[in-house]
Amino acid sequence: MQQSYQNEDSNSSEPPVAWVTGSGAARVGQQIARRFAAAGYRIVIHAHRSIDKAKDFSDELLNAGIESLIVQGDLADSGFAASSVAKIIDRFGRIDVLVNSAAIWDWKPFEEITHHDVQKQFEVNSLGTFLCSQHAGLAMVKQSSGGSIILIGDWAVARPYANFAAYFAGKGAIETMTKSLAVELAIRNPNIRVNAVLPGPVMLDQSISHEQSVRIAQDCLLKRLGTPEDVAEAAFFLSRQKFITGTCLPVDGGRSIYAGGGTDSLAHPTYEG
Repeated sequence: MQQSYQNEDSNSSEPPVAWVTGSGAARVGQQIARRFAAAGYRIVIHAHRSIDKAKDFSDELLNAGIESLIVQGDLADSGFAASSVAKIIDRFGRIDVLVNSAAIWDWKPFEEITHHDVQKQFEVNSLGTFLCSQHAGLAMVKQSSGGSIILIGDWAVARPYANFAAYFAGKGAIETMTKSLAVELAIRNPNIRVNAVLPGPVMLDQSISHEQSVRIAQDCLLKRLGTPEDVAEAAFFLSRQKFITGTCLPVDGGRSIYAGGGTDSLAHPTYEG
């Protein structure tokens, strides 16, 4: 698994460190962590409840010669981000990349959404992402090489669908947060970049039928569903770019610019001027 890398910090000969939240379970976050591991990064695995799976992943990395650390906790816990960054710095002495992949995805009819539902989505998807980025970013400020922070948004914020109003309230802050964090951190250390990936349909919920899955794929301009590898490659790409910051990159197969055959044209009748 391990490949060569180029450490950007002239003061360190150690491999760089990538922290990927939500990487304990075998979902998108873990695939992102695998991509960085393949490039020779030391990996900080995060899990909330999937601690056993996180330990299995850590053992797998160890067998491949990749050093790792597990941090466990709830992003909604106000002290989680600060304590995690302290553990990472204590163990590795640095943090080069943070990918905020952890998120919750709950739906409920609009009439049934409660104060708690909105608060829960906000605390994990917005506030948790902000605090992890803040504390990791301030650690990067002290590094001559700076670092890279990647947020994970959602293409559908531009075209939200029904029954996810609480989710979109929490996830909708990501694009503005990306730009704001890019400014705040770069004025403190111009070697820090902050960007976001906005995935499309990737790893569909198990409740979605085969027929629904096919229809969703056909609604994509590229006529296929996305994969965790697609998101991982985008995150890795953005983390390595020295002249890109404050950018939100859709990785959605064209969903954000194409609504499916036979719909867009109906809104634009033939011009008869």
